[in-house]
Amino acid sequence: MGYPRKSLICLADTPYYHVVARCVRRAFLWGYDAYAGKDYSHRKAWVLHRLRYLSEIFSIDLCAYAIMSNHYHLVLRVDRQRMARWSAIEVVARWTQLFSAPPLIERWQEGRASAAERMIAEELIERWRLRLIDISWYMRCLNEYLARRANAEDECTGRFWQGRFSSQALLDEAGLLTAMAYVDLNPVRAGIAKTPEESEFTSLYARLQRHQHELAAQVQARPTPRSRVGRQAPPLLGFSDAADPDRPSIPMTFLDYLQLLDWSGRERRADKHGAIGQALPPILARLQIDPDAWLCTMRPGGRLFGRAIGRVESMRAHARRLGQSWIRGLQAARKLQQA
Repeated sequence: MGYPRKSLICLADTPYYHVVARCVRRAFLWGYDAYAGKDYSHRKAWVLHRLRYLSEIFSIDLCAYAIMSNHYHLVLRVDRQRMARWSAIEVVARWTQLFSAPPLIERWQEGRASAAERMIAEELIERWRLRLIDISWYMRCLNEYLARRANAEDECTGRFWQGRFSSQALLDEAGLLTAMAYVDLNPVRAGIAKTPEESEFTSLYARLQRHQHELAAQVQARPTPRSRVGRQAPPLLGFSDAADPDRPSIPMTFLDYLQLLDWSGRERRADKHGAIGQALPPILARLQIDPDAWLCTMRPGGRLFGRAIGRVESMRAHARRLGQSWIRGLQAARKLQQA
């Protein structure tokens, strides 16, 4: 049974969402297409550039991303508090970077609108304000731009994307951690990169590039230059140990996250099972996540969850809000969460 997007994305449940968009017929329209003998890898930089541009307009933070050869993953956080602080003038300035303003708004800006026109203009601006925290509008502004640019380069028309993006609600800290690790390990699982830090078009690569650049700046007058991809990377939501205390952050430390990624990647490639021993990162114990179930979740091609990820109680509450008695992924959530 399908559900409308407005019921799947509910900010009352969580501000975090994992979204995926795939090229039509899953063709390799972002990477090297061996069948067609064409290399489309340069298009991955288009995604980075557009994400950077949209980050300056929408009140939606980017937590993680991975740009593959025929699809991409994003982990997003909607910031309603930041949006609420914007004045009407700022909302108009942001929206009109993407779309042209109607004559009514121009008259409102110039102070020439009548009382009735001002009321209509203010109602329209409030609709724009809500769209600036709407993931569907965010994805529309991303995918439509990319499709038009790719079709222009190919001198063709028609659909570029397989369909609308898919989304998963990340209902708690465990769900957020699962999705971010899954996204950053995508190139490793696909055999594109040997290690996460070599996965060029991922959020982890951008974070490490930025960290190395800042570290070099502390020890020498001239910091080492970042790679071209690192310079193009969009801003990312910080971790709890490095972010501005007055701004939202990912509720974990960057070191914990790095250790978890390294452990997950090594265990998956070695195909080990059973006892993990002292190599187990402490964050799994703190989040009450079973290590064997975690590795199963990280396995290639595995989709143990449906449109939501989180602990059992979080997923049940989400299902009740949708009017359901069952939601896909409950069994996986039970295995992932320790009793």
